[in-house]
Amino acid sequence: MFLALYAAGVRPARAFAIGAARRVGVALRSTVVEGEAGTESYKNYLIDPEGAKISPWHDIPLAPEGAAEGVYNMVTEIPKMGKAKMEVATKDESNPIIQDTKKGKLRFYHGPIFWNYGCLPQTWENPNEEHPELKCFGDNDPIDVVEIGAEALAEGSVTPVKALGVLAMIDDGELDWKVIAIAESDPLAGELADIDDVEAKCPGVVSGIREWFRWYKTPDDKPINAFGFDEECLPKSKAIEVIQETHAAWQGLREGTIDAGKLWTGL
Repeated sequence: MFLALYAAGVRPARAFAIGAARRVGVALRSTVVEGEAGTESYKNYLIDPEGAKISPWHDIPLAPEGAAEGVYNMVTEIPKMGKAKMEVATKDESNPIIQDTKKGKLRFYHGPIFWNYGCLPQTWENPNEEHPELKCFGDNDPIDVVEIGAEALAEGSVTPVKALGVLAMIDDGELDWKVIAIAESDPLAGELADIDDVEAKCPGVVSGIREWFRWYKTPDDKPINAFGFDEECLPKSKAIEVIQETHAAWQGLREGTIDAGKLWTGL
């Protein structure tokens, strides 16, 4: 299979770790890259065992099969210490991971992100629905995850993570939730059950995440980002609630009860 992919100009990237992949609720997958890294042609696709492209947004289940409450599958877009602004391309067929562009130029952070960054599959922040308290609308993307574990996760990998809390970031008037989580396989995962545990055992991590996302656009002469709920990192129970709401919105996309606009939904 992979020889055929090479012949077609598609290069297999690293396979997922078996220990993680066997718990995500679907068959073992890998990724293939088309195009060249550092160019607009770059596309990193997830593929199934037969080599067919699958969507990291729609085809990966939200949670691993038989997972405990609050455990979800995270698709990594940007590994820890990365600078290239990679993202699941929600408008492209099969939703590959690409490098974001602005005004025709590839986007980079002005400094590395200190955590693994990605999204939860089968979620969507509805841009047509106003939050009743914050009075702003969703950002039209899957919900974001900031994973605080020790290991750098590979771009395109799928990792079971424990949700620990959530920040309500407001970016350019749009609601952009940031779920704080830790990989189930991380040595510290057993000691962290909620956001208070993170504050106690990892002092400075939550405030560091908040400040990083507050300021990261300012070198481009953009205003600082704001946070709702008095900037509090809300607890695990609220994170689960928000994830369930965004999963319901995604179901509306897939069922056709919510207009998808230009989003690729695979239907």
